[in-house]
Order: sequence, then structure tokens, then C-alpha cells
Amino acid sequence: MKHTLIIAAMLVVVSPASGHHSDAGMDMTAVVALEGTVTEFNWRNPHVYVIVEMIGADGEAVEWALQMGTANGLSRRGWTSDSLSSGDRVTVRGHPAQDGRPYAIVESIEKEGGLALASIAAVPNLSARTDTLSGRWLADRSKLVSYPGGYDGFFHAQLVLTDKAKAAQADYDPLSAENPESTCIGRATPAALVSSSLYLLEIEINEDDETIVIRSEYFDEVRTVYMDGRSHPDAGQRLVTGHSIGRWEGDVLVVDTTNFTDHRSPYQIGVPAGAQKHVVERYRLTEDGTRIELEFFLEDPEYLAEPMTHARELVYSPHMQRFQFNCDPEATSRFLAD
Repeated sequence: MKHTLIIAAMLVVVSPASGHHSDAGMDMTAVVALEGTVTEFNWRNPHVYVIVEMIGADGEAVEWALQMGTANGLSRRGWTSDSLSSGDRVTVRGHPAQDGRPYAIVESIEKEGGLALASIAAVPNLSARTDTLSGRWLADRSKLVSYPGGYDGFFHAQLVLTDKAKAAQADYDPLSAENPESTCIGRATPAALVSSSLYLLEIEINEDDETIVIRSEYFDEVRTVYMDGRSHPDAGQRLVTGHSIGRWEGDVLVVDTTNFTDHRSPYQIGVPAGAQKHVVERYRLTEDGTRIELEFFLEDPEYLAEPMTHARELVYSPHMQRFQFNCDPEATSRFLAD
């Protein structure tokens, strides 16, 4: 009997259909069907890869590199590092690279003789309640607007660019080493907030209330928010995650972050961030203790012609395991074009 293993493999911000290094260089309007034998199942972040050997039209063996989502996201869909093995026969549908190389973003896989695995993403437990912002949170995807192109589409739609940003975007090659992700450099806030539809956000309020730690599964980002009344340091002191200070306005936690280091593409669309980048987040626990109302404000006058604001709801998700991202340098550079 032939069982089918079908996946929603391309992970995005608001729907399961896009890769983290963006779909640039891929023909998302075309679908190729491949049949072959698995030679490698690479369970790593930021992308899981399946290497499949098939016989080409000329009778020669060709190895296709097939990009899936993150190990974190696939784990929540029931996948494990043992879901595929060398020697498995598979049929794959995917979106091919525009330059003709044997590389594709996976849309679905059928595995002969394998067990069917769920393709449905884990959802929050809507009955869980808390009386504090501390805990694990996941965005309510049912209330998010879906943008064509996923993570890329979200920022394409939201950001109003300066001429300098447009020029930098036009010069950007996401399939080259210019892409920070190719060396496991993540994307600073607000990327973790936008990615909360797929990656858990964990908030830890220390007992002395002098610091709050915000962790994200996305590239294992950890931010310390200083609540002791200090100011931001001199503008010359710049950090990858920025410098965060916080305060309470009634029942609302306000986090103010500046002093970011320069980043070539923090929004995944080739638009840089500079020394003037500034993010303000506001967190409020709902009365029933099931959700956080989150809003953030982003400005960077050098590259953004107008500030951006975004709001979403985070659902309390204590039942969900927080995975380590552990970006692998070899896996993260496989998408690079030769």
C-alpha cells in the first residue's frame, strides 16, 4: 500500500508558503514534478533539505536540492529527523530555480511505503490562561492578513521606502553571500515579532522587575529589556539586537529599542537598516488572560520614508515546546547560486 506524506513546507509569517531567504530566484508560478531516490535528509535550520537523485531526460543521474521549511516548524507538523531516509522513493512537487539549476522549494512530497504525517501546523490552546505577560506566546494566525509572498509580501506591503532604500533594494542579490542569512546572521526586532505566527515568543519577567528577557525561536534571538530607569547608551555603542529599555504604563509594557548595528536586509527584501532605526513595542494582557495585544512602531528615516505600525494578538501557549534554532552554516548557505 502506498501512503502519502504531504507537507506545507515553505514557512512564512502569515501562511505556510514561503522560504526565509525569500522566493527571489525561484519561479513561484511554475511547478515541477520529480520522482527519485532520497540520498540525503538534512535536518537543520534555517532550512531542512532533501537531496533527491533522479534520472534526467538524457539518462544521466541528477541530484536535486529541495528546500523545505525550518526544523522547528516541521516538528510542529509531526515531522522528525527520521521522517525520510536515504533510499526512500519519493515524488516531489516544487517551484524550481529560475536559473535552471536543480534546486526547488518544496510544495509536496509523496513517500512510498511511509507513514502519513500531518501537515497541519500546531495551534494555540485557546483555553490556557495566565495573569502575567511571562510565558510562551504564538500569534493568532486566523486574525492576520495574508500577503502574497508571505514574509516578503508583508514588508513589501508595509514599508514606504526612501530613494536610498529603493536603490539599495535594486542592487541586492538575495541568492549571493550579500544575504546575511547565508552566514547565519538573523534579523533584529521587529523580525521576531512578525515571525511569531510560526516561532514561539517567550517573555520572562524577573522577580526584581529590573530586567525582562524576550526570547524568540527565530534565530535564537535573546533580548534583555532594562527596567531600572536607565537611558540608552551613546549612539556609538551598537548591538545586533539593539539596546532595549522598558517601562510600565499602567498595565501596558512599553519596550523602546535603539542602537542597532547596520543590517543589509533585516526585512528580507533587500532594504537595509541603519543607525537611526528605532522600535517601540507595547504589550497588554487581555482581561481573560488568554492573549497579549501587541503593537509595534518602527522608524528608520534613512531608509523608511514613513514609520510603520503593526498590531497582532499573541495567544498564551504554555503547552508548546520552545525549540532551539541552531542555525547551521552549511545548511544556511545551500540556497546560494554558483
